[in-house]
Amino acid sequence: MEGQAGSPGLAGRESLLHRIENWACFLSFMLITLIAAAEAFVRIFFHSGIPASSDLMIHLLLWGGMLGGMIATRSGEHLSIALVQNFSQGELRRRLQSLTSLLAAFIVTALGCCGPAFIRIGLAGAMIGFIPDRVFALIIPAGYLIMAVRFARLSGLGGRKRIFPVLAVALGFVVSLPSIAKFIWGYDIPPWAASFSDLLYAVSLVIKFPAIIILLVCAFLGLPIFVAMGGLVLLFLESSAIPVDVAATDIYSALTTDSIIAIPLFTLVGFFLSESKAGIRLVSCFRSLFSWIPGGMIMATVIICAFFTSFTGASGVTILALGGILYSILSEHVKYPPKFSIGLLTSVGSIGLLFPPSLPLILVGAMTGTDIFRMLAGGFIPGVILVLSVIIFGIAISVKTKIPVEPFKPSAALASLKGSIFEILLPFLLVTGYFTGILSLVEIGAAALIYIFIVEVLIHRDIPLRDLQRVFLKAVPIIGGVLAILALSQSLSNYIVDTQAPSELAAWMRETVESRYVFLLLLNLALLVVGCLMDIFSAILIVLPLIVPLGAAYGIDPVHLGVIFIINLELGFLTPPVGLNLFLASYRFQRPFVEICRHVLPFLLIQFAAVMLVTYLPFLSTFLAGFF
Repeated sequence: MEGQAGSPGLAGRESLLHRIENWACFLSFMLITLIAAAEAFVRIFFHSGIPASSDLMIHLLLWGGMLGGMIATRSGEHLSIALVQNFSQGELRRRLQSLTSLLAAFIVTALGCCGPAFIRIGLAGAMIGFIPDRVFALIIPAGYLIMAVRFARLSGLGGRKRIFPVLAVALGFVVSLPSIAKFIWGYDIPPWAASFSDLLYAVSLVIKFPAIIILLVCAFLGLPIFVAMGGLVLLFLESSAIPVDVAATDIYSALTTDSIIAIPLFTLVGFFLSESKAGIRLVSCFRSLFSWIPGGMIMATVIICAFFTSFTGASGVTILALGGILYSILSEHVKYPPKFSIGLLTSVGSIGLLFPPSLPLILVGAMTGTDIFRMLAGGFIPGVILVLSVIIFGIAISVKTKIPVEPFKPSAALASLKGSIFEILLPFLLVTGYFTGILSLVEIGAAALIYIFIVEVLIHRDIPLRDLQRVFLKAVPIIGGVLAILALSQSLSNYIVDTQAPSELAAWMRETVESRYVFLLLLNLALLVVGCLMDIFSAILIVLPLIVPLGAAYGIDPVHLGVIFIINLELGFLTPPVGLNLFLASYRFQRPFVEICRHVLPFLLIQFAAVMLVTYLPFLSTFLAGFF
């Protein structure tokens, strides 16, 4: 493991490197925030702009994304399926980690070696402000090679077995020799490099299908998703006689896209909220406002969880951050049956994914080229339907079990409202700023981050200034993990589109399944399985590009398709036997996994009915979107 340094000097150098990475990543996103805020201020009040602000922000995003990937590798927190590891313990888990880490070291080394040739040949040397774009792009090979070394060390192999991590990295360099030669000699590579490139092409054709199977199996064994995608990209390019440094071109292109800058900004907003006492204030406020109504605390619970999830985009954060306090109030104070409370809190962990500023919807819009205004508007009514379905069920249970209500106390309600007014105002301010067109999506993300910093750090003082980096580093694995997948997903998507596989699949489906309604049912079932196996960001980046041509073949509106995609993934998180929220709830509430599944079943059925309603009534998704 990385913490097992060989000497105090080595440990000190690693610690210094870690601090440099942390601060560089922190400064990248802080500068993005400040530049976006300054751009909005100058445009609104002076009808002008900041020169090269957009180019500078997207190149800072490149640095922040790669540094985030390096930090996520360091902490072993890259997004992965790891299905088998959820059921394995002890020695088996360690062996799986060693296997996947060695494979990751090999693949990521090869990815890193693609970068120099791209920087020399693929970039024109344009100036970003006063810095050449090639300087910014250096983070690509440097970042991947540092990640490769860390994956090698994460294998945990010592003694005589220490040679295997070294060999994994060395093999990555060997298979990259044509790219390295291209960096040194340009297009006029020496004959030995051309011959070796031909050999790699021949070998890749022979091993292509077994290698695909190995990569997919290893993904289920815990290989980070971005590494599995990177391996597929390199294999497909090599077996198609396409220079593998094309992968570096796609990585650079994906991480210098302005439409995704808002994702890390809103993720940071969510973590600032979850790390502060905002949840406690909101619970107190909504309890005082609604507890006099039968089922009032159910309303409060669902609304609060939807609020948090809409900002983080990750249901697990909501369950882990708010599950304890809400369970205590529901079961110990309001006296709901524990099984009902656990089922409710597990099921509503992802219920806010359809509300602005939903990160998944933003990502869906960016991936499909759909206007993000329309995507966010399209998700609102289906989101309300999900919320109301759970609230109505909760009220029915409250009446049936005769849950006592608390008398309404205006003074207490006013005091709690005053204490949480800044958090309550946040979504209204953001929706107003965005949908009125005053601010762009990136500017909204920057405004939200500055606003929540002022509220939680300076006004409420829940987060001391010295803890800012700690909160930031908690968000980095999600930011780095998502951007790492996004970087490779574009390359994989480009290759798949070039093969015309999606259009051929759409044509085959159209011939095989004539009914649009049958297709939608099959899509629902398939996405439930995807939601069980993958986190929402990975599913969007990997699966959505395959689904979009199918939706187009059946005449499904892109907004409706995006909402169907997200709402089914929400349900997949609750679907036994491997729904992510089930595992998180088992950990948070310290209950057996099977017991969690049993408690969540009624809520699963209710949300399934809501999913069917949204799927087969497209106007629920397209009505508001039609205004934009």
